[in-house]
Amino acid sequence: MRYDVIIIGAGVAGLYAALKIPKEKKVLIINKRETFKCNTFYAQGGVALAKDKDDIPLHIKDTIEAGAGLCDENAVKVLSENSRIVIDDLIARGFEFDTSADGKLLYTKEAAHSTERIIHAGGDATGRYLHYFLLEHNPHPMLSDARVVDLLIQDGECYGVTVLDHRESRNIYADDVIIASGGVGSLFEYHTNAPCISADMQGLCIMKEIPLEHMEMMQFHPTVYVDSNNAQKLLLTEALRGEGATVEDEEGRRFLFDYDPRGELASRDIVSKAIYDYSKKTGSKVYLAFHNFEHVYFTKRFPNIYKNLQLLGFDVPRQRVPISPAFHYAIGGIKSDLNGRVPSVKSLYAIGEVASTGVHGANRLASNSLLEGLVFAQRAVDDILKNPHAKKNVEFSVSDEVMSEKEDKAKKNLLRKIMWEDVSIVRTKKGLNRALEQINALLKEKIGKLLRFRLLTAKEIVLSALARDESIGVHFIKKDNNDKIIDNADAKY
Repeated sequence: MRYDVIIIGAGVAGLYAALKIPKEKKVLIINKRETFKCNTFYAQGGVALAKDKDDIPLHIKDTIEAGAGLCDENAVKVLSENSRIVIDDLIARGFEFDTSADGKLLYTKEAAHSTERIIHAGGDATGRYLHYFLLEHNPHPMLSDARVVDLLIQDGECYGVTVLDHRESRNIYADDVIIASGGVGSLFEYHTNAPCISADMQGLCIMKEIPLEHMEMMQFHPTVYVDSNNAQKLLLTEALRGEGATVEDEEGRRFLFDYDPRGELASRDIVSKAIYDYSKKTGSKVYLAFHNFEHVYFTKRFPNIYKNLQLLGFDVPRQRVPISPAFHYAIGGIKSDLNGRVPSVKSLYAIGEVASTGVHGANRLASNSLLEGLVFAQRAVDDILKNPHAKKNVEFSVSDEVMSEKEDKAKKNLLRKIMWEDVSIVRTKKGLNRALEQINALLKEKIGKLLRFRLLTAKEIVLSALARDESIGVHFIKKDNNDKIIDNADAKY
């Protein structure tokens, strides 16, 4: 089986890439599970963009400041300067963002943005609406319930993939391969990601000696309802705080202002660390309150959050909801350039959350993620179409590696616990070394290849965290009991 392009993943990046490849090209999208089980489907807040030419410098500035100085400025420029182009393309194709009565786009504000520039659809269902639209307009075939378990690489060039399809492995060949498989959520005990987002491709790249970068930069969302038995927890979008929701302790005190003058509108890393620190110091539960919302507006603006919280027994917006930070987004990933190319392997691309383009630096600015998927999908496809090349026929044998062992599920759960306790919001050298020791021990046991992917990715996160001695952005490493969780350097961002 030979294709022009194989796309691994069916979220915003993978599906928009597919949309931009002409119908006459032979393309295959490989999707690990049901189509809706991807992070795009669960994205609530919206898509950030530079509203016009005058807003581009401000969007760039906000992104770089949120990234705590570690952003690649060229990547940020590419993101912002192309933001209106991809949004206008979606609208021209028929996608409907929320608008006012006179048909103008509705913009909202989220943390660390200097102005209202986030557009949304379905109130709080932007990702769901966008995902459905891209699926509906997808011109190419999709192989679902199949997972990529190998990259076929020879002499520094990618020739295709090995897929595990109905428990059988087989090779599929292509001139170009795009990895758009998402982040690493299932590595952590508490996360907001789709259940199948499990760091497979990052681990596979480590096995293939394909460089990853900034893997210590893992973003935690500050406002998540975690009191459920599901691994995937209920995200409460940043747009809630952008429009007036408040973070309170048991007595109703808005303690975030003790940590940053912006309070609820500080960047995610600051709010997450503040909630973590305040809970540890005081023992108080933390709540998200909606007193500033009128009931009808809340039900229309955030219909899915309203429905989900009502089902859980919360009378919102009258009643507040207990919250905790949870893992949300992998900033680091497979190193790729401004066209999505993986520099170390010809004919291989990485886009979206799985990639590290340098856009996010040490902390992703709210709602830049869907935008990044769109912009870099467009650029990867443009690069592929401008550089056509037919591959010579190279045949690879199909590996007979064992994919899973009987005890792997228990070991996956142990890994989640290790990562949450020692590699999450606040880290210490002692905790990181303890995690590394446990992960190395698991790697020496009899395990399947799929668990090995997770363990190798987790190990890379730990090693990257140990290598960065100073706290910056989402990476906070506490050296002693006198370390402040939030310091003056943080407050700038």
